[in-house]
Amino acid sequence: MVNPSSSAGPVSPAKDTSPPTSAISSFFHRPAPLYIASALLRLAFLLYGLWQDAHSPVKYTDIDYLVFTDAARFVSRGGSPYNRETYRYTPILAWLLLPTAQTTGFRFIDTALFSSGKVLFAVADLVAGWLLERVLARSMPAATARKYAAIWLLNPMVATISTRGSSEGLLGVLVVALLSAVLARRVTLAALLLGFSVHFKIYPFIYAPAIVWWMDRERMSSSPAASSGKKPASRGSWISRAVGFVTPERLQFGIISLVTFAALNLAMYAIYGYPFLTHTYLHHVIRIDHRHNFSPYNTQLYFASAVAANVTTNPATTSGSSSLFPSSFRVESIAFLPQLLLSCVLIPLAAAKRDLPTTMLAQTFAFVTFNKVCTSQYFLWYLILLPLYLPRSSFLRQPKLGRAALIRWVLGQALWLHQGYRLEFLGRSAFLPGLFSASLVFFGVNCWILGVIVEDAGRGSGFE
Repeated sequence: MVNPSSSAGPVSPAKDTSPPTSAISSFFHRPAPLYIASALLRLAFLLYGLWQDAHSPVKYTDIDYLVFTDAARFVSRGGSPYNRETYRYTPILAWLLLPTAQTTGFRFIDTALFSSGKVLFAVADLVAGWLLERVLARSMPAATARKYAAIWLLNPMVATISTRGSSEGLLGVLVVALLSAVLARRVTLAALLLGFSVHFKIYPFIYAPAIVWWMDRERMSSSPAASSGKKPASRGSWISRAVGFVTPERLQFGIISLVTFAALNLAMYAIYGYPFLTHTYLHHVIRIDHRHNFSPYNTQLYFASAVAANVTTNPATTSGSSSLFPSSFRVESIAFLPQLLLSCVLIPLAAAKRDLPTTMLAQTFAFVTFNKVCTSQYFLWYLILLPLYLPRSSFLRQPKLGRAALIRWVLGQALWLHQGYRLEFLGRSAFLPGLFSASLVFFGVNCWILGVIVEDAGRGSGFE
């Protein structure tokens, strides 16, 4: 347990001076073996990916990476990244990948330049793991912190997704840096990181309510009363309590993060105009992506997209005729209501003051589980926070529970992937009952896991 009075500023990682007692302990006793192994794992995937792309009709490189690099190519020629159809991201991502648009005429160098974005994402994985270790080391020996950080650093799923060309590792860096800054009471830095994170990818906005609720006057104060860890009883009318809620730190955090987010958006709008707003933000409200989508909304989204395509080619077609629901009602249009209620209101109120890292994990897990579009890349949004939760989780305290959760989560995906393979690769109609039932099973498993995480968050973790 970290004493709150000692954590008002940056905390150095705990020193682990005990001698290693086994091969595993020796591996984690120093940072170099872990980070070298993590880098080599990603290098192996990168090299294998080059081979598979060159020799197999099924490509290793993710389609998103081709979208990113095409957008960077448009930017390098003085155009807009939104000239690339389906580019739905901030222009900053295309700017970061400008080296991928360079050509020299030498095949080896051009391949290396094209792959430089994947290298960037892989390095971001390592940085995120290092930040995880720093946060964990606030409450445990450094070697133990590295063991838990290895859940991210040595995870083949994480390494595969980043080396295929997904940018989620960059979000991992931002999210863990945000949490680290909040725990260190570095309000200005935390606000800047939140504003930039929400601009880069919308979903980190869900953390704002939890952070603001966590930043009460007692926790942010360095007074002896705060250091004792005792919270004074709330007195007075609801008006006085509401006024007391507005602390200088909360105001500072809210204003700076909002100004940062607004300034970035205004700058991008000044450069790229309305297409920036349309593709970066508005698209996500109306998107009906259905491919590789684990969500129970998947089947409805498929029918909605089919109807939209049919109406485009044949305007006389009645909208919604093939939908599971009447044409006047689009169930996916209200999917955000339970999603935001859980992730932005109920979970922060129930747990943020007791355990901020686990609350952020629960928020992310709920946001992904209840999102109308849920792909495997989104799993990285909560996997980055998993090492901060596991040390004091019920899944480790009760090994049978942990094994059951892992097995059910993996089998739930496998069941869906089997149906998805029949649909997307074999061309068979597997929507009902196969794909829809598999989506419900996976959704149910995730809801059960979420319940355990929220219950653990309510007990507190020791992070202050």
